[in-house]
Amino acid sequence: MTEAVEATRRTPGTPCWVSLMVHSLGTTEEFYTDLFGWEYEPGPEQLGKYVRAMLDGQEVAGIGEMPPDRHLPVAWTTYLATDDADATAESIRSCGGTVAVGPLDAGIAGRVAICSDPLGAIFGLWQADTHLGTRLQGAPGTPVWNELVTQDTSTVGKFYQHVFGHEARTHVTSSADFDYLTLLLQGRPVAAVHGVGRSLPHDRGPHWMTYFEVEDTDAAAAKVVRLGGRVVQPPREGLGGRLATVADPEGAVFTLVHSRP
Repeated sequence: MTEAVEATRRTPGTPCWVSLMVHSLGTTEEFYTDLFGWEYEPGPEQLGKYVRAMLDGQEVAGIGEMPPDRHLPVAWTTYLATDDADATAESIRSCGGTVAVGPLDAGIAGRVAICSDPLGAIFGLWQADTHLGTRLQGAPGTPVWNELVTQDTSTVGKFYQHVFGHEARTHVTSSADFDYLTLLLQGRPVAAVHGVGRSLPHDRGPHWMTYFEVEDTDAAAAKVVRLGGRVVQPPREGLGGRLATVADPEGAVFTLVHSRP
């Protein structure tokens, strides 16, 4: 069901926004318009060449263009809500993480920082002012879940618990090798940590994965290929529905999911 998110601040520690920095903004906009039906509006000028992706007039994600002299990996970034970006940044440092950028003001939209956890997974902090984050959920083309893919859940899970107050719940299965934590706030699942051990991609390292809702996972994965992207992991059944991990033409990896009712 398509649902507009209530216009209030998110509970600190809740994923509230996803954004992507690319080398060619125009071609990336075209890819996601064709895949998800996104339209775009200009973002804060302080962030450089940056747009907000829209569905039904509601903000769902951000895309920015890197300066020509920067050659950073292209990846979706998950932002976690905070009421005080500066205090949270200090907590990240004291718990073994790194603050790479900020905190800095993004005009009247809010305050932002780019950080990494002790094992190197990059994530953002967002202290909302006028921009509260993703405003639509449940519709195809909207981010519906965020999952940290890392070596193991033990150390890094404790980091997120200490910094953001997450309660961690172990997912019990018949397989002793399945290493998975659900992160909860006020009893509600908000994200997950998936320990994959030696299966962690060497070219990516630990990373946050964004899941986007689609009507048909198999059809959407095939469309990604037609639009110049590629399939990283073919469609399969997962914990929350039918999944496919794909990459856009610039290499940003994300997961398509058709959620179970």
